[in-house]
Amino acid sequence: MLEVNGLNVWYGVTEVLRDVSFRVPENKIVALLGGNGSGKTTILNSLSGMVAPRAGTIMFDGTDVAGWAPDRMVKRGIVQVPQGREVFAAMTVRENLELGAATRRDMAAIRTDIEELYELFPRLRERRGQRAGALSGGEQQQVAIGRALMARPKLLLMDEPSVGLAPLVVDMVIDTIKTLHARGLTILIVEQNVGVAAAVAEDAYVLKDGEIAYSGAAPALINDPEVLSSYLGR
Repeated sequence: MLEVNGLNVWYGVTEVLRDVSFRVPENKIVALLGGNGSGKTTILNSLSGMVAPRAGTIMFDGTDVAGWAPDRMVKRGIVQVPQGREVFAAMTVRENLELGAATRRDMAAIRTDIEELYELFPRLRERRGQRAGALSGGEQQQVAIGRALMARPKLLLMDEPSVGLAPLVVDMVIDTIKTLHARGLTILIVEQNVGVAAAVAEDAYVLKDGEIAYSGAAPALINDPEVLSSYLGR
């Protein structure tokens, strides 16, 4: 589904990504791991159109989408759940969800999708009329995931979905990712938490200083002391 080849990204005079290549097969979960400043979020921002690469290709369903605008990426089927949730605090839960469908015009289907999200996240049904900024961190994460799903993505990008959450809430996020995958969704997850990546992903790539330093089976990462110490600082 997604194949990235030779991706190079610069911020001004600083090279952030250097010849990054990886692939995300359809109906798979793939993890990108690395420490702070390794380039993980820059990759996601390139895939979602918020950063234009200087070189390289981003092949999605057979089309090179490198440099496309964010709204065009969403319409194509690439949708991102941002790090830190970034809900619209003054808007209600339902308004946040509706905003996720901004590129759609099928109003009846939008209403149906919201009801399906309430089945996936029953807490959001209870909170649907409350301001999103008043919710707990875990509830806001549900809003952020739900808002992304309202765009009906083919590929869901998740930027550190476990960051800042209590362990029990992290378990909920893991269960949600597994449920979405079981429904056929392809997911690329960026994480620093190796345990989360090992729990959900089949394949993993480790970034170090803007380059792919390691690739392999995600479950094996948690038992590989060389990878943990050399590339992730654990």
